Amino acid sequence: MPLLLTVLLAGILLIVWTASPAAGAEATAQPAVEKVSGKQLYDTRLALYRHMQKATGVPWERLAAIDQYERTLTLAHPKDRRHNERITGIYFSEMAWSGWLNPDHNDSNPASIEFFDGYGQDGSGDGIASRDNDKDLLYTMASHIASFGKSEDHFNIALWEYYHNPRAVQRIQQFTKLYQTFGTLDLHKHAFPLPLGSDYSYRSTWGSGRNWGGYRIHEGTDLFAGYGVPVRSTCYGVIEVKGWNPFGGWRIGIRDIDNRYHYYAHLQGFEKNLHNGDIVKPGQTIGWVGSSGYGKPGTQGKFPPHLHYGIYRDSGLTEWSFDPYPLLRKWEQEERKALKAKKKAAS
Repeated sequence: MPLLLTVLLAGILLIVWTASPAAGAEATAQPAVEKVSGKQLYDTRLALYRHMQKATGVPWERLAAIDQYERTLTLAHPKDRRHNERITGIYFSEMAWSGWLNPDHNDSNPASIEFFDGYGQDGSGDGIASRDNDKDLLYTMASHIASFGKSEDHFNIALWEYYHNPRAVQRIQQFTKLYQTFGTLDLHKHAFPLPLGSDYSYRSTWGSGRNWGGYRIHEGTDLFAGYGVPVRSTCYGVIEVKGWNPFGGWRIGIRDIDNRYHYYAHLQGFEKNLHNGDIVKPGQTIGWVGSSGYGKPGTQGKFPPHLHYGIYRDSGLTEWSFDPYPLLRKWEQEERKALKAKKKAAS
């Protein structure tokens, strides 16, 4: 290796090492994140999003959507995305944060991280770019998004360049739309899919065998009720799919803010004013109980009328179903309790 190049590389590594807070003066400790929940947690996050909106020009709804999507990825991959307790859900790997060619994978010096083309930036103003600092994480992501421009198309391009995954882009678009529509982070309320005053019955049927169209397991819970009983959205969400499916008949699929896909099948029909991309809220009528499916479009009556309800979780690349019965019981009980309390307050 030429002598000049050797000296130059040695000088760069020396500068990077001595500039690192860990190598010189004692680094400023990241304050412990207080345990907050409920409304206080939403208020804390929203304040952080609004602060970063002022600093970077990226609307808080977009920042909230990215943060929430990142949170759902960590829920699906807890071991691969393990991090200390904090307010934000945004995650960067050590290599992505510090730079792939950076010899110090734990580098927190903004200058050396920039030299090695890492993502990490100082958003708190303490001179340190920490992967455990909420402001640093959110400012880093917001700066990346802002560098592409302000329009919706620029936003989508920025997401693609970061994730290289069309599912990620779609999810964050959907979450953004939900936050824009309701103007709040508290979008986790749920409702039972059938009116509690109607005549219905259900039990856990997830995992049982099905043979129409080939052997498969039952990926949901069947709620038996009469023709025409209203079917309601269980969540705040975006209509992702609406139409005919040979197995599910007239069916509708809704994506919620926790990146879960809610599947309603065998409907008699849909609420006529609902379309793909529309926003729904808990308890809103989306269709009616029927017996459609197991054939070409319009096939009816091959089984008793009922609602097939399923939930699928997105891992970022694939989706898998899980038993919705415990959640259905929970939502049913919560709604009954709320109705009882409302009736008592009115008397």
